[in-house]
Amino acid sequence: MFTGIIEETGTVKKINQISEQSVIMTISSSKVLEDVNTGDSISVNGICLTVTHYTDSDFQVDVMPETVKSTSLSILAEGSSVNLERAMAAGGRFGGHFVSGHVDGTGKITRREKQENAIYYDIEIPEDLIKYFMMKGSIAVDGISLTVFGIENNKFTISLIPHTVSETVLGEKGEGDIVNLECDMLAKHVHNLLNHQQTDSKDGINQAFL
Repeated sequence: MFTGIIEETGTVKKINQISEQSVIMTISSSKVLEDVNTGDSISVNGICLTVTHYTDSDFQVDVMPETVKSTSLSILAEGSSVNLERAMAAGGRFGGHFVSGHVDGTGKITRREKQENAIYYDIEIPEDLIKYFMMKGSIAVDGISLTVFGIENNKFTISLIPHTVSETVLGEKGEGDIVNLECDMLAKHVHNLLNHQQTDSKDGINQAFL
């Protein structure tokens, strides 16, 4: 489990192609290595990956075919910057929202516009994800916990403060770039529960269900 508060940006040091859709990735970093152990989970651009090997300056992760197909990892290259966050500690501060590291899909940035001290992004998303979005709801974009400020058709709008721009890879991205999306976990659970209730019962939502 993660919070969507990025701890640092790392650099893709090496990509070993195991097969057409599976790789071993080595990522240079510093802060997330302070207490790392083999088997730990680290969010890489919002994707929960498992540490298989580490040194004082980098760590390795295995990326399986499903992850390659469902996320933006396939467009990374050696030298690419990535957002990093360690799994949430039980006694740590919880500053973002519940983020599982299980990416729901990718979106495309269609607008980047500076307004005062903020930068606004419009992101186009798959139609099957729009049901999980609401005004002022939470969304993880490349692993960053952000707030939805606008929804129109199959696009949503987010606003980045200067700190987020300077401390994450999203600040380097612009129109046409692809980002990983993880919708709000609570919204997904509620939608799934209501959908099953309507399917399994002719009565729909009633006093017994509530």
